[in-house]
Amino acid sequence: MKLINVGFGNAVNADRVIAIVSTDSAPVKRIIAQAKENRMLIDATQGRKTHAVLIMDSNHVVASYLKAETILNRTETNGDTEDESNGE
Repeated sequence: MKLINVGFGNAVNADRVIAIVSTDSAPVKRIIAQAKENRMLIDATQGRKTHAVLIMDSNHVVASYLKAETILNRTETNGDTEDESNGE
């Protein structure tokens, strides 16, 4: 099982991720709101602004303060050495 660090020591199973998207669009904001309403939102932001959302195959939605590009890079390199202090 390969894990992806989504910030603050939180990790998700890479095999269960369907999509990694940024929160810039209205449809993604609706997905977050629906997941929160249905109690399927996992907030891994530690109170910071959400920059990326991971959509899982279990219909869970994981909110991360890391940018989607950073998380994508972590999936490709399988590393968690990125600096988390600046959201990248």
